[in-house]
Amino acid sequence: MKSVRKGLRDGDLEKDTYDRVNCAECGQTLKTQNDPDEVFSVRICPDCEVEYKDLR
Repeated sequence: MKSVRKGLRDGDLEKDTYDRVNCAECGQTLKTQNDPDEVFSVRICPDCEVEYKDLR
C-alpha cells in the first residue's frame, strides 16, 4: 500500500481544483476509511479498489 504523497509524486493520483484527491486512471475521487486506533486513514478508489494510506 503506497502513501497518498507517493501516489501524487508518481502520477497515480492527482488533485483537482478543490484539493480532492482523484485516481489518475479512472478519475474517481478517493473514499476514506478511518480507523480510530491507527495513525493513518486508508483512501480507496471506488472503481479500481486501489488503497493508499494518508497520514492524519
